[in-house]
Amino acid sequence: MTRGSTRRRTCALLVVPALVALAAATGIAGPAAADPPPVGPVFVDGQAQVVPEFADPATWIRERLWVETEFDSDGDGRRDRMHVDVTRPAPTAAGLKVPVVYESSPYYAGTASTQRQYFWNVNTELGQRPPARTSPPPIPHRADRTAVSTSEVNTWVPRGFAVVHSDSPGTGLSQGCPTVGGANESLAPKAVVDWLNGRASGYTSVEGGQRVSATGWSTGRVGMTGTSYNGTLPLAAATTGVRGLEAIIPIAPNTSYYHYYRSNGLVRNPGGWVGEDIDYLFDYISSGYPDRREYCAQHVRVDEMNRYQDRATGDYNDFWASRDYLPSVRRVRAATLMAHAFNDWNVVPEHSVRILDALKAQGTPTQAYFHQGGHGGAPPLDLRNRWFTRYLYGVRNGVEDDPRAWIVRNETGTSQLTPYADYPNPAAAPVSLTLQRGGDTAGGLTSLARADSGTEQLVDAGNLACNAGTLASQVSPNRLLYVTPELSAPVHISGTPQVRLRLAASRPAANLSVALVRLPWTGAADCESSTRGATTSIITRGWADPQNHRSLRHGTPLKPGRFVELTVPLQPDDQVVPAGARIGLMIWSTDHEFTLHPAPGTVLTVDLARTSVELPVVGGPLAMPVCAQPDTRPTVVVGGIDSGVPNRALAGTCTVNDHVLDTEEWPDHGRFVRHVTEVADRLVAAEVITARQRSALVRAAARSPVGR
Repeated sequence: MTRGSTRRRTCALLVVPALVALAAATGIAGPAAADPPPVGPVFVDGQAQVVPEFADPATWIRERLWVETEFDSDGDGRRDRMHVDVTRPAPTAAGLKVPVVYESSPYYAGTASTQRQYFWNVNTELGQRPPARTSPPPIPHRADRTAVSTSEVNTWVPRGFAVVHSDSPGTGLSQGCPTVGGANESLAPKAVVDWLNGRASGYTSVEGGQRVSATGWSTGRVGMTGTSYNGTLPLAAATTGVRGLEAIIPIAPNTSYYHYYRSNGLVRNPGGWVGEDIDYLFDYISSGYPDRREYCAQHVRVDEMNRYQDRATGDYNDFWASRDYLPSVRRVRAATLMAHAFNDWNVVPEHSVRILDALKAQGTPTQAYFHQGGHGGAPPLDLRNRWFTRYLYGVRNGVEDDPRAWIVRNETGTSQLTPYADYPNPAAAPVSLTLQRGGDTAGGLTSLARADSGTEQLVDAGNLACNAGTLASQVSPNRLLYVTPELSAPVHISGTPQVRLRLAASRPAANLSVALVRLPWTGAADCESSTRGATTSIITRGWADPQNHRSLRHGTPLKPGRFVELTVPLQPDDQVVPAGARIGLMIWSTDHEFTLHPAPGTVLTVDLARTSVELPVVGGPLAMPVCAQPDTRPTVVVGGIDSGVPNRALAGTCTVNDHVLDTEEWPDHGRFVRHVTEVADRLVAAEVITARQRSALVRAAARSPVGR
C-alpha cells in the first residue's frame, strides 16, 4: 500500500559491529574486546521488526499471577484478584524493558451452551412480559489452568513486546462477578495496567502469595486489543483514564449494551442470536469460582438484569445507561485505531462510529479501518504495527499524517484497501429521496421529484414473517417497497442514512423495520435464508419502536389510526452501488431475524408526502444518477424561460435541466425559486456553472410561472 515518505530507525545493535570492522580494515588499533551490544528492538519503515533474539519461543519467559483490583464484586469482603499471564522476550531477564500488548476476555475459560432453548422466546406479544427463561447448565470450572491465552503472542513477542492476558471478573480463575458492562469490567483491566506501572500489586496466588512486580521488565506503556467482547474491554479500560494505556485497537467492539440488544426503543437481538439478551450473556460467560456463582447470579442476573433489562417496552433506562461507554469517552487518552465491518449484524457498525465521532471531536488521535465483511476482522498487521510502534515505542513514524480512514473496497471487483481523508468521506453530502406511489409492488424513489401525496399500507406478518430477502424479491402485502430508476453511474454511499416517517398503526404497539436494498436481489431469498451476510443485497438497515417517537426513555402506546412522526437512523455504511443496479427503500414490521414475533395482522399506514430517505452520497445531490428519461436540451429551460445557461452533463445521464424540477407541482412560487437557488448554489460549488450563470438561472426561475 502507498503511504507518505518512509522513515527508518534501527537500534545500535546494527551499527556497532560495522564500526569495529572498519577499524580492523584500516589497520587502526581498535578498542579492547568488549561485551556485545545489548539486544534491542529494530524498526524499519516505522514498524517493529522480528528480532532473532526475541523470536525463539523456547527462550520466552512465561509467568502467571493474580493482580489485586480496587473492587469487591463477589461480596466476599476481599478485593477481587484478576488471573493474569505474561509472555516476554528472554532479554527482559537481563534488564531490557519493553512495552506491552494486552488482551482481556471473559471467554478464555469456556462458555455455556448456545442451544436456543436457553434464549428468550421471541414469539411474544409486544408490550407484554415474556415467560421466564431457563439458564443453560453451568460452565465447568477449570481450576487446573496454568495460563490464560496465547493469542497475539506469536505476533508481538518476536517484535520486542511483552504480551499479557487476563480473565475478566467472574470468569476462569479471576475472582468477582461477571457484570456484562458493569464498572468492574472497566476497573479490572485498569488494575492490570496499574500493575504494569507499579501502581497495583500482583501475587503468585489467588489468595495470599508472594508479591510479583513488572517494573523490572515493563516500560509501563500498554496497548490493548481484541475482537468483539475482547474488543470492548480496551475501550472500557480507556474510559477510566488510566495512565500508561497509550493505545487501543478495538475490533468490532460493543460500546453500548443497549445498542446491542435494543434499537430506538425496540427489543432486538444480535444477528444470528434470536432471543439473546444481556442476562443470557451473563450465563454464557460465568465460568468463575463455583463458590461465588450463586451470589453473582442472584445479585447481577436476577436483582439487576432481570429487573431492569425490560423486554416488555425496550425503553432506555439507567441500567442501560450504566453500560454505555459513550458518556465516559471524555476520559479516553489512548490513541485509538478502530476496526469494524459494515456488514456486521452481530455488533452493528454504529458501535464503533459513535465512539470515533466523539474521540475525533475531543482531539484524541484516531484512525479507522472498515471492511465489507461480517463480525470481526482485524486491520492488516502493518496498520496495527505502525500504531503500536508509534504509541508504545514512541517511534516518530508519521502515523499522525496517515489517512484517518482505510476502507476495503470490493463491492465492484477485487479487494483493495483504500485510504480516505476520514470517515464518513468528507465529500459526502445528504441527498433527500422522496416516495412515489406503488409501494405495494414497487413505487418510485428519487431525488428528482417531489413526493407523492396520499398513504399506503402494509400488514405485519408477525410470527409468520419470512426474512427481508423474501420481501424484497417478491410482491407482498407485508411490506412497502420504493425503488430508484436504474443507476446510470455508480453511487458511493458514505455515512449514516436515515429515514423520516409519518405513520399510523392499527394497534397500540408495532415493530418497525426499514432497509435499503440493492436490486435486483442477489443471494438466497427463501423464507429461512439469512440476509445478514455481505453476499446479500441489504445495503443497510434499522429498527425502531414507534411508541418511542418522542422519547427513548418513555414510550407512549399508539392510538390506532393516529399518525406519529419519527426518524430512524440506519446503520453506518460505506459502499459503492454499481451502475445498472437500483436502490430500494423497504418498510415492513416484524423482522424475522432480529425482532420479536407477535401475532400477525397489525396494519401500518405510511404517509408518502411526509416520508423520505436522507442518503449520504459522495458528491451530494448532483451525484445521483437517477434520470430514467434525461433532459438533453442544449440550454437550461426553467418553466418555459430559457436561461441561456448550457445544460451541462452531471452524474450518469443526468443534466442540469433534470435537477430544476419545473414540471413538478409546487405549493407556491417562492418554494420553487428557493429550490432553483439551492440547485444553482450546488452547481457553482461543484464548478459546473459560473456565478454569472447562477444569477441567470435564479432570474429565469423568478420569471417563470411555476408555482403561481
